[in-house]
Amino acid sequence: MNRLFFVACLVVAACLPRAAAAQGQPTMYGPSIVADQAKTVAAAAIAEAKKNQWTMAIAIVDTAGDLVYFERMNDTQVGSVDIAQAKARSAARFKRPTKAFQDALAAGGEGWRILSLEGAVAVEGGLPLMSGGKIVGAIGASGGTSQQDGVTAAAGVAVLK
Repeated sequence: MNRLFFVACLVVAACLPRAAAAQGQPTMYGPSIVADQAKTVAAAAIAEAKKNQWTMAIAIVDTAGDLVYFERMNDTQVGSVDIAQAKARSAARFKRPTKAFQDALAAGGEGWRILSLEGAVAVEGGLPLMSGGKIVGAIGASGGTSQQDGVTAAAGVAVLK
């Protein structure tokens, strides 16, 4: 009986990591993005904005949400400087796209709790940056509509994959 119990415990223990991943457990942080990588990510985002004739501010932050690289295109509204950084910081610290907060807030009901989360930005355009299956930082884009900001940030994310 003890041997059967031991084997059953081993089976359960072996399955727990897969079960946690399947249930959407938070992704782990990895080593923070470095300046050269951040510049590459930002360049891809800027290229996407230029292709679509959008003016954007792009912020790349490390895993703590601290700024690693920033670029503002000519004629980008001044308010986007702070917003891009806030979106990136939110995505890094909460380990999720800022659109997740936007969608939760738009759904109403319990989604209103987002308003009480300090530092959570409920506007599309902030995305975690992943490398080796771990979060290494985040990108924030601001200057267009929320959807345009999201498309621009996604172009930056794509270069790390």
